[in-house]
Amino acid sequence: MIAFISDIHGNTEALSEVLSHAKGLGVARYICLGDVIGYGPEPRECLETIMDLCEYTLLGNHEHAAMYYASDFNPKARAAIEWTKEELNNPAYPKEENFRLWNYISEMVECKIDGGMYLVHGSPRDPVREYMLPGDAQDITKMTACFQIMGESRICFVGHSHVPGVYEEGCDFQSPQELESHFELREKKAIVNIGSIGQPRDGDPRASYVTYEEESRRLRFHRLPYEVEKTVAKIRATELPGYLADRLLVGR
Repeated sequence: MIAFISDIHGNTEALSEVLSHAKGLGVARYICLGDVIGYGPEPRECLETIMDLCEYTLLGNHEHAAMYYASDFNPKARAAIEWTKEELNNPAYPKEENFRLWNYISEMVECKIDGGMYLVHGSPRDPVREYMLPGDAQDITKMTACFQIMGESRICFVGHSHVPGVYEEGCDFQSPQELESHFELREKKAIVNIGSIGQPRDGDPRASYVTYEEESRRLRFHRLPYEVEKTVAKIRATELPGYLADRLLVGR
């Protein structure tokens, strides 16, 4: 069983809850689809956990922004990435530790084909920055391009939009609620958004992740409550915008 995790955004409280749950399920492989950092108060701790646990991590737009540029971010997100960069360069830590974090980020790839799975942070069409949102199911041009880019892969896992659900070839978007949290891959290709661990945006503040069984081609969406107030307090104790704390309470 594989656990797909994404969009942790420096939220150790949510990440710890998810990893404890996944361990209880007997997960054998952990794969991260990016955005370990950004927005949240503990980017170092989250990176260190992911580095030790996951087989690999894909490049998210927040890692890309930290490495290169954040000029296309809104002011709050840009302020958060600047704060995050300072944390990763914190002189209170040995230089070797800081270098290790940055080296890990620099080695993240944009796209990975793993067996029959196509893996990106954003979308097959733009692996780092394009969102997959429910309304896209009606955009024939976008969906056709995404499914074509997948090639022989039958299933694609993405994050980035923080809105979980399934986009099945020729079908409408299906939310985890509509699927009763379960989905089985059939003959049609599917793009699965696994949602966000650290900053959900579908109106549900609980952490979201997905487990997948390759042999049976079955997956399950998981939503887990965590101590949101602890993360909120940590954000408010930093120079991060207070808005980033407030939104966690409502999952938006």
